[in-house]
Amino acid sequence: MKEVDQKLLSKFGENVRKKRLKRNMTQLDLAVKAEMDIRTLQRIEKAELSIRLVTAVRLAKALKVSVEELL
Repeated sequence: MKEVDQKLLSKFGENVRKKRLKRNMTQLDLAVKAEMDIRTLQRIEKAELSIRLVTAVRLAKALKVSVEELL
């Protein structure tokens, strides 16, 4: 994976985690709300998984933020 791509994934995962914690949500809370497997969310937060736009939108909606705020 390109370094630029890895940095984007890292920043996205970090922002998801920060927004989740700001809302006092567990990973399980967010995974359920975003209709995804908890392991998928864990991999997103650790920047181990490249995601589709649909997944980014689900996470943003579940966190009540824009996709841009997660980038």
